[in-house]
Amino acid sequence: MLHGFTGNPQSMRGLALALAGAGLTVELPLLPGHGTDVADMVPTRWEDWSAAAEAAYVELAARCASVAVVGLSMGGTLSVWLGERHPEIAALVLVNPLIQPPDADTVAFIESIIEGGDEVAPGIGSDIALEGVVESAYPESPLRAALSLFAAAGDVATHLGSVTAPVLLFSSTQDHVVPPVSGDRLIAEVKGPVERIMLEHSFHVATLDYDKNEIEARTVKFVTDVLPPAGA
Repeated sequence: MLHGFTGNPQSMRGLALALAGAGLTVELPLLPGHGTDVADMVPTRWEDWSAAAEAAYVELAARCASVAVVGLSMGGTLSVWLGERHPEIAALVLVNPLIQPPDADTVAFIESIIEGGDEVAPGIGSDIALEGVVESAYPESPLRAALSLFAAAGDVATHLGSVTAPVLLFSSTQDHVVPPVSGDRLIAEVKGPVERIMLEHSFHVATLDYDKNEIEARTVKFVTDVLPPAGA
């Protein structure tokens, strides 16, 4: 299970507990630079996060018969990246994944901010409709790290055709961080079957939002249907 950009495992904890409660072995790593202070994230890049995701997958696959990968936002990007590299992955569950990177004008605008001397911008965390719920993400977003993520997402998007595992895709109809076009492109280009659930009541961090229970229930059923039974 992989959390999002500037976030940490808190955003995935409820879903992780639901899967563990169904008898599954769960690995929920803290990605490099996250979960401490935003200064620790400033020097990190896609290569750091993807290496951590790869290491967590390899370690889990070494002791489990079959593995599904679940990701939120950037965690969804990493999940698809793993699915492209490892066709043996049994299933992918993606919650508002970043697949389609921002356009060239947006990237150029971020680059101009960096050239102006700013390394961070206001954060993207806690895009949640449910009042009183807060994601413990950083209050700021490191800009060079974000550009690294966008470039990687573009590369991941060009290889979607190599994804053959079944996919469960959750898409919020109102997402202020990742536009729904990412989900549209995923559906159009992956080779495996995709089941898409539209979330009418939740914003980007849907795992903490109004549709939390539905995400947990549907993910547990999807994953347990795909993975072999314990001991098989």
